[in-house]
Amino acid sequence: MRLNLHEKSETVQFPSEASLKKKDLSEHYLEQLVGPLRNSGIVKSIRGAHGGYILNGDPKTITAGDVIRTLEGPIVLVESLENEEAAQRELWTRMRDAVKNVLDNTSLADLIAHENESEENTLKEGYMFYI
Repeated sequence: MRLNLHEKSETVQFPSEASLKKKDLSEHYLEQLVGPLRNSGIVKSIRGAHGGYILNGDPKTITAGDVIRTLEGPIVLVESLENEEAAQRELWTRMRDAVKNVLDNTSLADLIAHENESEENTLKEGYMFYI
């Protein structure tokens, strides 16, 4: 699922109804995602004819970890490590810490920049069609 964030505007734009149907997503499902994001302060609602949701802060300060923890809860790779061998526990702990590090050091601004770069490369290279 992708919410479009634009570098110059902090507005969160929801996919069109046609796009939602193509991806088997409902508007109700999107509302379920926005609720926790709004309650946690990541987004805020704007009322009116041009209303919707906007980021409630600078995209440079909101991390992927913030969003994932809000929507999914704590970042856990396995449920329980207590029955694992010491070496396995250490491996799982290090993997969890590495994932947390990446998520906590990747801002929404980083993701926007990466998306913009990918779109520019696609435009430069053209499209590849596989038959």
